[in-house]
Amino acid sequence: RVAPRDDKLDLTWLGKGLLVAALLGMTNWDLPRTCRRKLASSGIHFPPVIGAFAITVGIAAAALVPPRTETGFLNRELTVGQDTYRYEVYLPAAFDESRRWPVILFLHASSERGSDGVRPTSIGLGAAIRSNPERFPAIVVFPQVPEGKPWAGDAERAALEALDNSVEEFHGDPDRVYVVGISMGARGALQLAAQHPDRFAAVVAVGGWVVPPKQIAELDVTPPPSGANPYASLAEGLKGLPCRLYAGSRDTIVPPSESRRLALALHDLGADVKYNEFPDVGHAAWEKAFADSELWSWMFTKRRTAGSSATP
Repeated sequence: RVAPRDDKLDLTWLGKGLLVAALLGMTNWDLPRTCRRKLASSGIHFPPVIGAFAITVGIAAAALVPPRTETGFLNRELTVGQDTYRYEVYLPAAFDESRRWPVILFLHASSERGSDGVRPTSIGLGAAIRSNPERFPAIVVFPQVPEGKPWAGDAERAALEALDNSVEEFHGDPDRVYVVGISMGARGALQLAAQHPDRFAAVVAVGGWVVPPKQIAELDVTPPPSGANPYASLAEGLKGLPCRLYAGSRDTIVPPSESRRLALALHDLGADVKYNEFPDVGHAAWEKAFADSELWSWMFTKRRTAGSSATP
């Protein structure tokens, strides 16, 4: 672990101070005559030889200071099989490695698919972070699905690997890892959380589905959960996780009944679930959901606990 920066000697300023002093010494105190007289009368002398020594010490001290970690949206990539997956990792401006940080895995919608690694930050959570960065004191991972693919197979494996890499590289807290998704990504988030409930502390899904409507069936090649009631089957895998589900009442792409029926199934199992349906809002309900600061305050209080369940 790296010691907190406040507890360390600020070698950067030490180096700068010594360097300035050295330069003054080597130039024989190239100051106004009145200043030189006052310094001399005080017994302050800085011979050139000391100046040369101070330059050496100053340069060495400055070199000992590690560069500050770059923050904002950072480019990363990984390989799964024969394919390269680019992704973005967001670090808040206050980031440092002296403590562990919560981590959000964000799964984008179908319109952000591609291979540039950047498009997933353009809407949804990326836009919310740019509007109100103070609400997100967390590491946020933005994987990307290739064109024409759903959140399944290699894309799902790449998302989990990007998450693992980010937790390791940026000192993430494995007990405060959250999965958030919108539209196709909401379906992916629910599926991922149900398959790996031990990895997450909470799940947020906006405009997602369990059984895909006919008009977007190509976005979901994964068959619905087995059983007579697919909503109850998916809820069984999610029941140990705090869940927030959102939909727009005027959504013509994914009927809000999909989120509503899953919320009821989770409620029947005694799960920690809250469903919010926004009146007069269409498919892009994430804009209103993510603008609510209470959502993020709630989420960051959740921690993974033993037995693959999170705190209620």
